[in-house]
Amino acid sequence: MTKIRDMMTNDIETCSLLDNVYEVALKMKEHNVGSIPIVDGDKIVGMMTDRDIVLRCIAEKHPASSKVEDIMSKHLITVGPDTEAKEAANIMAEHQIRRLPVVDGDRLIGMISLGDFAIRESLGRQAYVALENISESNFRNKPF
Repeated sequence: MTKIRDMMTNDIETCSLLDNVYEVALKMKEHNVGSIPIVDGDKIVGMMTDRDIVLRCIAEKHPASSKVEDIMSKHLITVGPDTEAKEAANIMAEHQIRRLPVVDGDRLIGMISLGDFAIRESLGRQAYVALENISESNFRNKPF
């Protein structure tokens, strides 16, 4: 079985609690990513997604200079490096998330995304099932 440690991205851009929303958004743009882990030292304390910026900052008319801590998602779903890939894909589907921090205790050591599953031919089916569950649930819960 494939372990998350064998698939995860190790080189992760992070921001700290000292950063503001604008700085996080700029880092997202520079690195072409939709989420940035927020760390205190090497301990992960939150995640900031492009969705967080839109819904919790812009839509609520907070300035771009707002503290990261006021906008970030604080409820974290994480996995350890020895988690099996299938289990991680199930966690992503169950919690409706596309990116999952990989931690050793509270220390951030990597990230796994649906894309990481998709590029591994043997795990592509798991990525498909996870994305289908995420998309289907989001579709059902959104009025058009």
